[in-house]
Amino acid sequence: MTEPLSENTADVIVVGAGPAGSTTAYHLAKSGLDVLLLEKTEFPREKVCGDGLTPRATKQLVAMGIDISEEAGWLRNKGLRIIGGGVRLQLDWPDLASFPDYGLVRKRDDFDEQLARQAQKAGARLYERCNVGAPIIDDRTGRITGVHAKLGEEKREVTFHAPLVVAADGNSTRLSLAMGLHRREDRPMGVAVRTYFESPRHDDDYLESWLELWDRRGPEDRLLPGYGWIFGMGDGTSNVGLGVLNTSDSFKELDWREVLKAWCASMPEDWGYTPENMTGPIRGAALPMAFNRQPHYTRGLLLVGDAGGLVNPFNGEGIAYAMESGQIAADVIVQAHARPTPASRELALQRYPRVLKDTYGGYYTLGRAFVKLIGNPKVMKIATQRGLTHPLLMKFTLKMLANLTDPTGGDAMDRIINGLSKVAPKA
Repeated sequence: MTEPLSENTADVIVVGAGPAGSTTAYHLAKSGLDVLLLEKTEFPREKVCGDGLTPRATKQLVAMGIDISEEAGWLRNKGLRIIGGGVRLQLDWPDLASFPDYGLVRKRDDFDEQLARQAQKAGARLYERCNVGAPIIDDRTGRITGVHAKLGEEKREVTFHAPLVVAADGNSTRLSLAMGLHRREDRPMGVAVRTYFESPRHDDDYLESWLELWDRRGPEDRLLPGYGWIFGMGDGTSNVGLGVLNTSDSFKELDWREVLKAWCASMPEDWGYTPENMTGPIRGAALPMAFNRQPHYTRGLLLVGDAGGLVNPFNGEGIAYAMESGQIAADVIVQAHARPTPASRELALQRYPRVLKDTYGGYYTLGRAFVKLIGNPKVMKIATQRGLTHPLLMKFTLKMLANLTDPTGGDAMDRIINGLSKVAPKA
């Protein structure tokens, strides 16, 4: 491992110790680089999330050496149960060479801390309660060379220095904004709201997705753009929430916390999704989708996870893509670090946005088209009523929505999905 020049200097600074930041820091540290991982809060801390992890995220946890056994508190799931159009369809995760055939459930307060501690074990230097403010920019080159921060309870002012900085500070990503990287308005944005209930359904071994989200509070029922979920946590509670897209007229006018309450009230009473069984408040968070902030690399700054808008527009999944982008960024940085000249290092770093586009660009373009379609209530109604009655079509849809295919040697469905992703524009 590279010896730090001082405790405030490193090869790389990673801002934010969520899944994206901790994964980046872990892989950098494992490769021998000196990494500072700066987290504004203190662990354990809560994040708004469905807490359900698909096989994509599970693969990343395995790559980080996390103990994902049931004894270590992870609840496994076999697949996805889809409900809509009067149909209930249970689909197992596909058998693939590239991904495991199971997903996981874990609460975010605990999940994020496990990743951060794993990064620490690999050698990353974690600072909690470290609130990063303005970037330090070299007047001559315009490159970021560090960050100003306030540390600890006393908010002591400190500066950290490194030739490369990774923005893993989530959707609000103050660091990216300070570097002039603003959100693209032409990309879909989602909102997730969720809460927890004590429920007999807590040990369900399928993630449950409701494709029809009905608002039944007015004179006539309204089909809303989005989906609901019920994920058993295995600890006596269920995570119940909804994800909504900004592609519809009702996005701004509705109070989504009230919609969640109304949706829960329409559930069977014996499931326990009633106000008296609620174990915490309803919380909401933004879901930045489909590369809604670009470029992903500029002047010494790399964006990973939500900071770069890597949420999958098909299903609202963010953790798998946060972790994958962290691994990709770390790989690019490690290669760049080994180059002898500034010009050759820069050439290597410019590869990062290209790899992201090659990996996700076409797929996210398909997802943006999908989002526009399901934003239309008529299309959504036809899709749920007709699509759900065809198990083979739904198996294809599951692979498409969860982005679970074998890149080589897969079945006909894999080849179709991979082919579509290849030919779609990588915007």
